[in-house]
Amino acid sequence: DTDLAMTRLFGGFNERFHSPHREAWPLDPGFKEREVLYKLYHQMNHLILFGQGYLGNVKSGIELLI
Repeated sequence: DTDLAMTRLFGGFNERFHSPHREAWPLDPGFKEREVLYKLYHQMNHLILFGQGYLGNVKSGIELLI
C-alpha cells in the first residue's frame, strides 16, 4: 500500500503502471483511506523541508482523516 500511495503522490506513474499492478495485486478494502494517511506523512515531511507550498495538502489530508 505504501509504495502504491507514493506512486500516486507526485505523479509520473500512469495507467500503464497502475492497471497491471491492480490486475496482479487488487487493492485491499480501505486502501483509499490508508492512502490519505500514507501521503500525509510525506506531505508533512515536505512541508517541514520545503515550506508552505505543502500546507494546503497537509490540511486537506488531516481533514479527511478526522
